[in-house]
Amino acid sequence: MNRLLLILLVFIIGFASCKKSESELDKINRQAEVDNGIITDYISANGLSTTAKQVDSAGVATGIYYVIIKPGEGNALFTNSTNITVDFTGKILTSGQTFTNSNNFHPTFALGSVIRAWKLAIPLIKKGGQIRILSPSRYAYGAFDQLEIGLPANSVVDFDIKLLDVTN
Repeated sequence: MNRLLLILLVFIIGFASCKKSESELDKINRQAEVDNGIITDYISANGLSTTAKQVDSAGVATGIYYVIIKPGEGNALFTNSTNITVDFTGKILTSGQTFTNSNNFHPTFALGSVIRAWKLAIPLIKKGGQIRILSPSRYAYGAFDQLEIGLPANSVVDFDIKLLDVTN
């Protein structure tokens, strides 16, 4: 009888501990919905509905929104090895807190080495142009804290970027 109760107890404990865990894809999709809500609410609340457009990547809406402040001039072919020289400020969209900026240093980056939001949006302007990018966390720093710059995980970010130079 004791053995039967013990087996039954082990079975019940094992069954109770087998709850369905959320998959990584479910977590990503849930965060995408949260991010998209934050961005669209921000666009509505700040009168950007007529100027903010969504980045389209091969026919797929990304959830990255941009406003071209100044289109720039010239012809530029952008590849992952294109070097871009920029002046930028990055803020957390929900708080307005600046987490990074170039401090007028004007760094140069290979386009292939920057966050995905920049890769997709910067080619929409030319040399001398300026763009504002509102990026969901999945196209910025994702679910990872960036402690060295004070950016919490899953932060929706707002970048103001001036494209000073483009070289291939």
